[in-house]
Amino acid sequence: MLLKALYPKRLTASVYDLDWEKLAAHYGGVVFDIDNTLVPHGAPADKRAEALFGRLQSLGMKTILVSNNKEGRVRPFAESLHTDYVHKAGKPKKKGYEKAIRKLGLVPERILFLGDQIFTDIWGANRAGMYTILTEPVDPSTDEIQIVIKRWFEKPFRTIPEKGGK
Repeated sequence: MLLKALYPKRLTASVYDLDWEKLAAHYGGVVFDIDNTLVPHGAPADKRAEALFGRLQSLGMKTILVSNNKEGRVRPFAESLHTDYVHKAGKPKKKGYEKAIRKLGLVPERILFLGDQIFTDIWGANRAGMYTILTEPVDPSTDEIQIVIKRWFEKPFRTIPEKGGK
């Protein structure tokens, strides 16, 4: 069902609040959106993001960034985190997610996806078979106008659907 693909499997206030040790016991890879998932929109990677990626990699988790941004934005960000990336991913189309899955070398069921938007991040990652976690935006005041509008339409899907429900 189309609507089911719009719901995240889990909600979190921040990628920095998760119990990564527990998640590492079940998942081998993590795919991240960048803007307003890891840092405010347009910001460079910061010490907090660098520490998180170091922690994930020390836990044996493979990491990758998937972004609709151009390589000029994504490559330096990825380099500072010592991780791979997919730029101009075309989210929510499955192609960019599938490229990330191939790069990670894992089955989708062993991969987490974290992002702050329903209609791009969550919808695409769900359709690609990953376990999706929706984050609150790091700094909504940095959103571009089209994202502000999309967030209004996303409100009904910023919940976890009941088991056995619609």
